[in-house]
Amino acid sequence: MARPHVVVVPYPCSGNINPALQIARLLHRHGVYVTFVNTEHNHRRVQATEGAGAVRGGEGFRFEAIPDGLSEAERGKQDYGRSLAVSTSTRCAAPLRDLIARLNGTPGVPPVTCVLPTMLMSFALGVARELGIPTMSFWTASAASLMTHMRLRELQERGYVPLKDESFLTNGYLETTVIDWIPGVPPIRLGDFSSFLRTTDPDDFGLRFNESEANSCAKAGALILNTLDGLEADVLAALRAEYPRVYTVGPLGLLLSQDDDRDSSASASGSTESTGLSLWKKDAECLAWLDAQERGSVVYVNFGSHTVVTPEQLNEFAWGLAASGHRFLWSMRDNLVRGGGGAGAGLDAMPSTFKAETAGRCHVAAWCPQEQVLRHPAVGCFLTHSGWNSTCESLAAGVPMVCWPGFSDQYTNCKYSCEVWGVGVRLEATVEREQVAMHVRKVMASEEMRKSAAKWKEEAEAAAGPGGSSRENLLSMVRALSPAPNSSDAEEPKDK
Repeated sequence: MARPHVVVVPYPCSGNINPALQIARLLHRHGVYVTFVNTEHNHRRVQATEGAGAVRGGEGFRFEAIPDGLSEAERGKQDYGRSLAVSTSTRCAAPLRDLIARLNGTPGVPPVTCVLPTMLMSFALGVARELGIPTMSFWTASAASLMTHMRLRELQERGYVPLKDESFLTNGYLETTVIDWIPGVPPIRLGDFSSFLRTTDPDDFGLRFNESEANSCAKAGALILNTLDGLEADVLAALRAEYPRVYTVGPLGLLLSQDDDRDSSASASGSTESTGLSLWKKDAECLAWLDAQERGSVVYVNFGSHTVVTPEQLNEFAWGLAASGHRFLWSMRDNLVRGGGGAGAGLDAMPSTFKAETAGRCHVAAWCPQEQVLRHPAVGCFLTHSGWNSTCESLAAGVPMVCWPGFSDQYTNCKYSCEVWGVGVRLEATVEREQVAMHVRKVMASEEMRKSAAKWKEEAEAAAGPGGSSRENLLSMVRALSPAPNSSDAEEPKDK
């Protein structure tokens, strides 16, 4: 039987690239031939930050790149995120089609048997259907966020969105309007849905694009989620009632670290064994700094790859952390501060009084190896934007959180962290140093939150370990990829 060959196509941002690479590595370890497709722009960025070897690949694992359709001038514009979404969805189908044809004509490379895009890349499903290739789709956020994104159109039909006017953003409407009819989701405030519903425009691009992509994602032959069954049991049951082939294979980092089935071909694949493809240069010194700290004494701060703060917000966070009395490690990428800045123009530009206040208990890194940091025994709390990858990594490490959501599904993740899983507290959108200090102290002192976090860590480790639900689902996924394309297991379900 020919070796299965999966073409993995992630949306070109860190939050999708890295979990997609983790899926790709897991499949490769279990005998699947993998082609991982970056955009040419990100391919160059990775080479600049990690060296050419990072995208060299190895036996049975290759990296390829296609253009994203954007000019350098378009990348510098304020609406870059929207431009990227429009461009990938309208200009990337032909390059992907050409790539698959080239792969299928390359000696020694098995024919492509599955196309596996992440969320926001449903155009790849269309390409696969045209070519008669089975598909799997990877929703890189939570099951709850998928279910709520899929209901954005129904919210619009029922009159909840768009907002009547700008005042609805601040008049309490988002906090007091509770939706109790989303399958598998507990009663949820409108403000805990995706941020894309915070618009007064019925034709808002973000609202339409994200609702459409969520529903398109679920039409693939199978749906992959970076979650575990026990974490989102109710919403997963509701999803599986509609889409029977759902593979929960999270937390992915734990599956990789606990994978005892590595063979010589997996370890020979070089760069595929790295923790990810970073678009920023990592600072390994932060781990040495953590080694010198006491157990559970450090607050880790990272707002992800997209969040941008104002100088005023940076100031409030910094003084709040200083006032908490705890040591803190802050991962501060170079474009974190609006108007330029980052580590150089961020904390380094703080007044001498701040530096004196935090001397010896503050370490700033340009970009941290986050999973290693969260697993470090010195870390006792995570101040986070509540992105799904960060949330999963924190749960897997048993670290409670102070949550400051601001975009897309982060509000939903925050609700679950604070109200369902009992592992976090939420900061208000308006950053005030007193609340930052109070919430950090609360989480660092909370025995109850530590116990909840430890419970989820234990459950995650069991799911990822031998015989666990996530590991068994991964093996089922590999088996589904193995049959010939005309077998029943490899066929796509009809669109609903």
